[in-house]
Amino acid sequence: MLGKLPMGFIAGLRIREINEMSSIVSVPYGYLNKNPFRSTYFAVLAMAAEMSTGLLAVMLVRNATPSFSMLVTNVEAHFTKKATSKTYFKCNDGLVLKQIIEQCIITGQAQTFRCRSIGTNEGGEEIAQFYITWSFKARM
Repeated sequence: MLGKLPMGFIAGLRIREINEMSSIVSVPYGYLNKNPFRSTYFAVLAMAAEMSTGLLAVMLVRNATPSFSMLVTNVEAHFTKKATSKTYFKCNDGLVLKQIIEQCIITGQAQTFRCRSIGTNEGGEEIAQFYITWSFKARM
């Protein structure tokens, strides 16, 4: 992570689980990540949420032929509770992302998809929902 996403490394992001269907990324609550209101800074939460969606996308396009470019085009967030402990972001959109990538290859057209990542605290309570819109384009 240090070479590809140094701020993620500094913030303490950790990949907890990844498979074709979903991924989970955690972020600690601590000195480097907190805001003046004694909760995890929203930008750190956004970084973890984006990573949970981006991991699935990268896994799908990494060895694809043709190669792909991918880019975040929009970020939305809804906060429901203060993040005052380790937060886990889970994205369950792997199957739909796979279909989007296949459609991109078939049509040769750029595709976008709005991934959802749900953040929960250590007790399983929802902290936030993030919606990360990814754009995919096959390099022909």
